[in-house]
Amino acid sequence: MKKTKDLLFSYIDKSETLAVELETELCKRPAMSPDSEGEGEYDKALWLFGWLKDRGFSVEQIDISDQRAKEGIRPNLVVDISAACNAAAGGITDTAATKAPCLWIMTHLDVVPPGEMSLWESDPWTVIRKDDGPLGPRLIGRGVEDNQQGLCSSLIAAMAFKESGLVPGRPVKLLFCADEENGSTYGVAALLRERPGLFGKDDLVLIPDGGDNKGETIEIAEKSLLWLEFTTKGKQAHGSRPDLGANAHLAGAELAVQLHKELHAIFNEKNPLFRPDYSTFQPTKKSANVPNINTIPGEDRFCMDMRILPGYTAESVLAEIDRIKAEIEAKHKVTISYSAAQRADSQATPADSPLIGILSTAVDTIYGCKTRLIGMGGATVASFLRNIGIHCVVWSRISDSAHQPNEYTLIANILGDAKVMALLMAGDLPLFG
Repeated sequence: MKKTKDLLFSYIDKSETLAVELETELCKRPAMSPDSEGEGEYDKALWLFGWLKDRGFSVEQIDISDQRAKEGIRPNLVVDISAACNAAAGGITDTAATKAPCLWIMTHLDVVPPGEMSLWESDPWTVIRKDDGPLGPRLIGRGVEDNQQGLCSSLIAAMAFKESGLVPGRPVKLLFCADEENGSTYGVAALLRERPGLFGKDDLVLIPDGGDNKGETIEIAEKSLLWLEFTTKGKQAHGSRPDLGANAHLAGAELAVQLHKELHAIFNEKNPLFRPDYSTFQPTKKSANVPNINTIPGEDRFCMDMRILPGYTAESVLAEIDRIKAEIEAKHKVTISYSAAQRADSQATPADSPLIGILSTAVDTIYGCKTRLIGMGGATVASFLRNIGIHCVVWSRISDSAHQPNEYTLIANILGDAKVMALLMAGDLPLFG
């Protein structure tokens, strides 16, 4: 009798054609947000829903209303892998296994626009296979890595159990989300609001939406994200009579410099998980004010990108911003207001989370590398779950071509990550005998 691992890996090793089929069908259905002048995820979700149903999986579609999108909805799909495998195997589920924390693998359906079309060597929405690379065959197309690689890997791992007549050793669910690329308003943020019981307090979540080309980094923490737009209002005057005005540009410029200087000095802790290892407070976008040189502007706008280590709260940063703002207002006789273009607070997944242990073992088994824990400066969907106490990590082995022209994924990564996921799904099953 074949061992459990042999059955699973034998199916995955033979799944190259399936990987190409999935990537091809998903890629040909552009799932761009209405924020990116797209129609949303409807067509892609509809095809995936049918594909899963045809193979005996029970799928729950959770629609979030968005009148800008096709059919007025942003669909999110939940698939109970354990239930489908148990039914296919004749109802042999171990009662103890059903009471274990659920393992979720969460990927997203939406993709970013292709960008400058002249930089693509082929149609972004038609998967092209090339076998000329040193790392084996690769598939080219928008979304094939971000996030269809992880999505396809999770489906292949699920199919390995079902087609081999095996049942995962723990509850396993897949979640395919909408709207990840534009803030998750119609994705995980809406799901947590409208379906508060979707996740259990002890559930474990793998998000295969980031990583490195060896598979050795496990992201467990993110900097909180705070994007602010500042508006300074003074009094317009002729350039030769600054005494009759209040220079909004001058006040705004000084505010930007003081925020950059003082916030770095106050929030100065370091954390080796991150690169850079400190909180960052950077003035970025500057809006136009007056069209001519010899007018002192009465209104001025600029933005700041702030990435804050998990040890600090956004509220503490905002309190210091208010203090510095008040000093500038008094000095320059202006009024300053600000609004948040984006805000994402983030806690960290504990370094001793059981998910990290089982993932590290699985990665070492498949890829032969020792993992290390990292943090990142950008915000992902993980922050929504960490903030409610759910242990989640971001991991995959990727080529890091996301959002680029000629985005690609290695078939070896799709199948290798599927094996890692299969080991996670196996739980306490006797894999080696």
